[in-house]
Amino acid sequence: MKSSEVKRFADLYERHLKLLKLQGKSKSTIDAYSRAVRRIRDHYDCCPDKLTKDQLENYFSDLVETHSWSTVKIDRLGLMFFWKFVLELDWQWLDIVKPPKVKSIPDILTPTEVERLICATKKLRYRVFLLATYSMGLRLTETLSLQVGDIDGERKLIHIRRGKGHKDRMVPLPDRTLHALRVLWSKHQHPTLIFPNARGSMETIQKATTHMNIGGTQNAMKVVVRECNIKKKSLFIPFAMPSQLTCLNGV
Repeated sequence: MKSSEVKRFADLYERHLKLLKLQGKSKSTIDAYSRAVRRIRDHYDCCPDKLTKDQLENYFSDLVETHSWSTVKIDRLGLMFFWKFVLELDWQWLDIVKPPKVKSIPDILTPTEVERLICATKKLRYRVFLLATYSMGLRLTETLSLQVGDIDGERKLIHIRRGKGHKDRMVPLPDRTLHALRVLWSKHQHPTLIFPNARGSMETIQKATTHMNIGGTQNAMKVVVRECNIKKKSLFIPFAMPSQLTCLNGV
């Protein structure tokens, strides 16, 4: 791009980020919508504000061939936001992009599969993470973000903060999960985090400012899934926990 275009795009992109934050979009949404703008910029190597309708149609035609419909849908929403709020231009051309509505039935893990998965997880932090996620029906980020102050051991409840839709909720806390969380915390004794970044010495862990990396957690679990020879794709479907998990005795 010419230097003038680079400057113009930088200004528009900065406004895009600002408006997304002002509308209270989540970090993941901001990342996805911003990536959509960068992707089309890189595709044409120009500032998107000057693209024609034909160019936009061709772009999405190519995107459908190279990416999943979920990506196409997210990019459509991201560019719609950019066109409507940043460029303040007509975005009716986006109506030509109609991702198909697909309703699929997720695979559900059986209690036996859940037990195999948890018991095959060697590292304590990942084993407790799995137990907490399944036993309370949490999302990955909700489990990773748990803090000491979120646990109400007396009432057997956990406070999930800013879950889906930025909503808080209280979730029942099973006795076995409460015990496992306490054992894990006793190993690192971080002042606030239940699942702190586990790299370095104990002193370093206690000073960690972030929780375990979600990518590393997912990779560790993929290894366990392969070892257990579980072929199902959906790994975080809440299900009734087995009444006995001998591998967690004295966690």
